[in-house]
Amino acid sequence: METAGIIVEYNPVHSGHVWQIDQTRRALGEDTAIVCCMSGCWVQSAAPAIADKWLRARLAVLSGADLVLELPTMWAVSSAETFAMGGVSLLAATGVVKHLSFGSECGQIESLQSVAKCLNSEEYAAELRRFLDRGLPFAVCRQAAVTALAGPEVGGLLATPNNNLGIEYLRAILRLEADLRPMTVRREGAGYHDATAPQGSRFISATQARRWMAGGEWEKAAPYLVPGERALLQSAELALPPLSASAERAFLARLRTMTAADWAELPDSAPDEGLPDRLVRAGRQALSLEEFYELAKTKRYPHARLRRLALWAFLGLRAQDRPKTPPYLRVLAAGERGRVLLRRMRETAMLPVLTKPAHARRLEEPCRRSLELEARCTDLYGLCLPHIPPGGREWREGPAIL
Repeated sequence: METAGIIVEYNPVHSGHVWQIDQTRRALGEDTAIVCCMSGCWVQSAAPAIADKWLRARLAVLSGADLVLELPTMWAVSSAETFAMGGVSLLAATGVVKHLSFGSECGQIESLQSVAKCLNSEEYAAELRRFLDRGLPFAVCRQAAVTALAGPEVGGLLATPNNNLGIEYLRAILRLEADLRPMTVRREGAGYHDATAPQGSRFISATQARRWMAGGEWEKAAPYLVPGERALLQSAELALPPLSASAERAFLARLRTMTAADWAELPDSAPDEGLPDRLVRAGRQALSLEEFYELAKTKRYPHARLRRLALWAFLGLRAQDRPKTPPYLRVLAAGERGRVLLRRMRETAMLPVLTKPAHARRLEEPCRRSLELEARCTDLYGLCLPHIPPGGREWREGPAIL
């Protein structure tokens, strides 16, 4: 039996995600087991996930996945490079996943691998610095450096989000020397952030699904959800956009008390470039999160980076809290075939496998510390829900076994 891993957010799961699972099995064999490495309660855009991780993991199994592992927040809410490093390292650490499947706009693995090799080269680092010294945004400099080294056709592959993330997966495989064979499924339909697809389109984006749900237009979203998903979501406490006024005040309270030294402890905070001082001023002046982003942003520091910094500040996380790779395998959900994989992982896994909250007691101190920080992230996620739940859910909730 083949086993393929997919790194996901499923925010929420929809027909495009099912398409990727189906196409992966079509390429590798219908009996292929699918292991998803899924973001927890916070996603890469620095927003709360529409539903908590346990519900989204259950929906992943209902969508065709066999086993769902958690990508901890410290990697899930990070740059594409760190996000990819966390996900790839976890899948490799299972000892049972042999393929990595991801979506891309180009759909050609060889083309994406050529970009990954260029980005990992010594020549790229020197070329990137040449463009960064001009004060341009990192993404622009990155693409310009690859274009200069490998030509416009190769550099152009960095212009779209799924290609970008897929390339980072390939770079992570190379850096970790992971025993994972990559494959890509061409993304069909709406783009990653496209929320303009008309109802009746073959595929929509998760952004579009969230907007319909937030607007109460569940009938529009329903055709793109998996069987049973609508009922489960509508009966759950959801963190629908926009962020509630009370949750936004909680963010602002944290931002107003941050010092330059506090900001400097966060990843990607560019202390040598003076960004922490700029963030202090923005935090003290801003009357809303959007105003904070507007006050702090420059050509060099785009919204996405500032949103992640604001969330790290709110969660009380620091760069030193994040090891190079996640230190444990946390099971969020499993189906029948997933339980078979878990039994195999008793012999093959290179990290502790946590299937019950009580297993945390067995962890060594550095590993337990990471799980305690994840518990904090889950508790603070609760502040974004319509009815705030008590804390401590991380220590009470076990995986969904279907």
